Amino acid sequence: MPAMRRKHELPAKRCPVCGRDFQWRRKWRRDLERVVYCSDRCRRHGRGGAWA
Repeated sequence: MPAMRRKHELPAKRCPVCGRDFQWRRKWRRDLERVVYCSDRCRRHGRGGAWA
């Protein structure tokens, strides 16, 4: 069993749509490289720039 990590030790990314930082999630553990957007809303909006 892997060692527990604190939230600030987990990888983070920046959403290209809204510019927010988002943290690693367990459901992304195998494909974090492919995760681009922070939410479904940003994914639907696409890469149109900041709009928040």
